[in-house]
Amino acid sequence: MKKIAGFLCLFAILSACEIQPSEVIEKGVSLELAQYRSEVINSVEYELDFRIPSMVTDEIQAYEVLSFNLLSVEKDVLLDFKEAEDKLKAILINGKSQEIIYKNEHIILPREMLQVGYNKVEINFMAGESSLNRKEEFLYTLFVPDRARTAFPLFDQPNLKAKFKLVLDIPANWQAISNAPIELLKMLNDRKSITFRQSDLMSSYLFSFVAGEFKTVRAQVNGREMTMLHRETDFDKVERNKAEIFRLHANALEWMESYTGIKYPFQKFDFVLIPGFQYGGMEHVGAIQYRANSLFLDEDASDNKLLSRASLIAHETAHMWFGDLVTMDWFNDVWTKEVFANFMAAKMVNPSFPDINHDLNFLLRHYPSAYGVDRTEGANAIRQDLANLNEAGQMYGAIIYNKAPIMMRQLEMIIGEKAFRRGMQNYLNTYADKNATWPDLIQILDQLSPADLKSWSQVWVNSPGRPTFTMDMTRNDIDLVYQLSQHDTDGDKTWPQLMSFKLLEQLGRIKSFQMASTEVPFEARVGLGWDDWGVLFNADGIGYGLYPPSFHLIKPKWESLNPVEKGSLLVQSYEQILESSQGQMSPRDYLSTLKWVMKNEENQLLINEVLRQVEAVFWNLLDEEARQEEAVDLEGTILSCLNNLHKDPAIKKTFFNSLKMIATSQPTLDSLYRIWSGELSFEDLNLSENDQISLASILCIKLPEKANEIVLYQTGQIKNPDSRKRFEFISPSLSADEQVRDEFFEALNNESNRQTESWVLMALSYLHHPLRVQSSVKYLKPSLDLLQEIQVTGDIFFPKRWLDQTLTNHHSEQALKIVEDFIEDHPDYNQQLRMKILQAADFGKRASAVQKAWTKK
Repeated sequence: MKKIAGFLCLFAILSACEIQPSEVIEKGVSLELAQYRSEVINSVEYELDFRIPSMVTDEIQAYEVLSFNLLSVEKDVLLDFKEAEDKLKAILINGKSQEIIYKNEHIILPREMLQVGYNKVEINFMAGESSLNRKEEFLYTLFVPDRARTAFPLFDQPNLKAKFKLVLDIPANWQAISNAPIELLKMLNDRKSITFRQSDLMSSYLFSFVAGEFKTVRAQVNGREMTMLHRETDFDKVERNKAEIFRLHANALEWMESYTGIKYPFQKFDFVLIPGFQYGGMEHVGAIQYRANSLFLDEDASDNKLLSRASLIAHETAHMWFGDLVTMDWFNDVWTKEVFANFMAAKMVNPSFPDINHDLNFLLRHYPSAYGVDRTEGANAIRQDLANLNEAGQMYGAIIYNKAPIMMRQLEMIIGEKAFRRGMQNYLNTYADKNATWPDLIQILDQLSPADLKSWSQVWVNSPGRPTFTMDMTRNDIDLVYQLSQHDTDGDKTWPQLMSFKLLEQLGRIKSFQMASTEVPFEARVGLGWDDWGVLFNADGIGYGLYPPSFHLIKPKWESLNPVEKGSLLVQSYEQILESSQGQMSPRDYLSTLKWVMKNEENQLLINEVLRQVEAVFWNLLDEEARQEEAVDLEGTILSCLNNLHKDPAIKKTFFNSLKMIATSQPTLDSLYRIWSGELSFEDLNLSENDQISLASILCIKLPEKANEIVLYQTGQIKNPDSRKRFEFISPSLSADEQVRDEFFEALNNESNRQTESWVLMALSYLHHPLRVQSSVKYLKPSLDLLQEIQVTGDIFFPKRWLDQTLTNHHSEQALKIVEDFIEDHPDYNQQLRMKILQAADFGKRASAVQKAWTKK
């Protein structure tokens, strides 16, 4: 760090020049500021030097050289830096010392110090750490959407792409990875200096580095070199997974190159597996970050987990083209990079999993989550307005990740697969290394289709909610006429979409109809012989909306349906159950139906969906009396499936995981305790260390008299040090002592105790377990009070996940009133966060309404 010291000396002998007062400066990165800077600034380059001490409590010294081309000096130039002003030590502008002018998260570069053309700014500072995710043995940056400014000064907006040159000074036993290859490595005693080459052109949120005590694995697959960093201590787990991880990445890269016609556009392709990582993955250019347990799977992983891993890898790899090569112009279009990645991932995993029904997987992966938002009062459009990047994190959610791919599939079907691909290639070639908007893409695609895609997009992309469908039957002398109509409960929109339905006659005859509901109502004439019928709505799983009840088809027609039809029927039925006004089937009757399906279905994806619904119905839609009456039989059904019906180890583990979540009867809990302690085992059921930890955590809640014993023993059994730290963190939330839990929750007020967000969320799920809602309801108001701070200090998914873990299991009148009062008491509350509250609270409101509706009956 000699140049830092030299810079300080230079600063000491140079005098500051006079400055002009700047205009009103808004915190964050406003749209107005971003638009101005993108008009007058280009050719941005950063040189960054970070000295990372071995002690996590010591500050990180940093030095930066920023160069850029400026087209106008009519205004001051603002650098974004969301940190304490005293972290800034000195600044040079075009070789002259300048007094540091800092206001509202911005460093002001006075126009008098700037020039049209080339400008160079040098800054000596202490790095901000809120986005460095700094641990004792490692750290990793996570700068999406606007968090780079919490670490170092920059133009933190997606449409000012830049090149980065990075130097890291780190402990000698640490490894490091960044966006570009290593150019120079020097060792000096107990320190290591790594200089990385200048990166490719990229947006600031994609700049990244990871450093720490990691193991390195290198591989060459199909002539392509890749490096993986990880911290896993289980040698067998690494050996069991690593070849497949590299293979999946290589296959994804080849697929993307073939589909887009563009070779991999960056200097290298590496990835790092991080314990406790906030997301499944993050697409930093050439240096993808993953949550470790998303890629390092346990033995006997289910098809669903194998597919999820492949999809995650495909998703992050697709981002190298969609998001990294071509980037959204502003974060209101952040959804575009996510939908492209999701959509491409669904396409590319098919060749790797020929035995899986991918249409079924798409249905079950996307529709329930999308409906989970679109059915709520807080439903948001896919594309939203964004005035300031400090609210960009709230753009993310199920609508982006789940509804948008549904929309994109409809769009591809309208245009045609070949034309759609040509449009994507045109889009990528036109905007390579640049930024683009959704209207830019629609303009390209509109030329390839006779459909009015702008009007189509206005409904699907710019409007929230989902349509409601109704079916009427009329009779004349010749025909029976079935009439499907579409309604918008909040307006007069019509969702143009493709879908199908089937008429299932009692004698077994089937009549299918394919619809393009650009015009509604749709009519089908079938003849007078079809008077004893059942309608399977959305038979191909492509349509989107709330369909009429069809519970009665499950048992009599199940065996005659294909997997997609079964999945669609399950998803529809669950949505209908949540509409208490439908009144077609009670939660107990539906639970009985799900148990029947459980015993008569072998498809693993469908079993997963059934068990997901079983847990939701059992814990939330049944009142306590009904739950107690159903518990023993439900546990017995799951146990029977576990022991007798399914021999596949992965499916057995799926049933076992459901059993541990459902179990409340003493005999079953005693058996689970004996399995955890090693006294009892199931044939072909292998429990990993993570499985043991999960089982121990659940048993602490369900066997409170043994909680302390379980925690003490389990802690001593954990071999992986990162897993042990996680369990030690969440242990207070497992305590049978309510005061201990209260103190743990109180500690979450301190930002430093929320740093590892996945641990916090896990602890919240235990604090708010359905068996504890009476004691945890007191946490609701403080949790809501803390939400705005969490939005500021946490990562993009944290606010919604905080709300989900807090509110989902609460459906008492007291809990619902706390949420209602909070919203009423804050009329000017942040609109994005208000929507998130309404989304998270919706399930509890519906659970309460369903219980009341059927209790009366």
